[in-house]
Amino acid sequence: MIHKLEADSIQFEINGRKILRDIYLKCETGKITGILGRNGEGKSCLMKIIYGSLECEKSVRFDDVAQHEPFKRPDLLLYLPQFNFIPKSLSLKRIFDDYELEYSSFEKRFPEFKTRHSSIINSLSGGEQRLIELYIVVKSRSQFAMLDEPFTHLNPLQIEKVQNLLSEEKENKGLLLTDHMFRYITDICDSLYVLTNGKTHLTKNISELETMGYARL
Repeated sequence: MIHKLEADSIQFEINGRKILRDIYLKCETGKITGILGRNGEGKSCLMKIIYGSLECEKSVRFDDVAQHEPFKRPDLLLYLPQFNFIPKSLSLKRIFDDYELEYSSFEKRFPEFKTRHSSIINSLSGGEQRLIELYIVVKSRSQFAMLDEPFTHLNPLQIEKVQNLLSEEKENKGLLLTDHMFRYITDICDSLYVLTNGKTHLTKNISELETMGYARL
């Protein structure tokens, strides 16, 4: 069964400036949906609004059922924010146990973490912490996952492995992601929205990114 997440009727402003005003977005299980936009267009705000951690006028629906606070429903939606969210004092073993994930599967994909299951997350580099949190969100049991700047601090080899992970995991959930390194998004997404002037535009092909002034290809 294909599940869908939809968001629309979003009105959000800061200091009298309308950031979001004409939004429609749909993400389906089995697909990777990308959101692109220049800095300050409101991509992170949009994700927080969908998640329910930022209040405003909105309509967020899962399979046509409204959900006002999806953050209370981890079975429906998990969110990777730009900032680190896992407590710094936890060991990798504790983190994987808490999320009911096998560490052996993780270290097989990322062998640089082999034998490091007892390490405290605060002892890891920024890129390593990002990789742990990204993997946890993507592999956990939820219908959908939102990823805000998932490729931040990752090296090229890790980025390639994460792209493969996302392409595999979309068979189990719907993925909604944004990143300023847009080519990593366009390489793997099945549908792509551009956010500009408070509106979302569903692109029909990559060449439209240049037409809308987002990027030179």
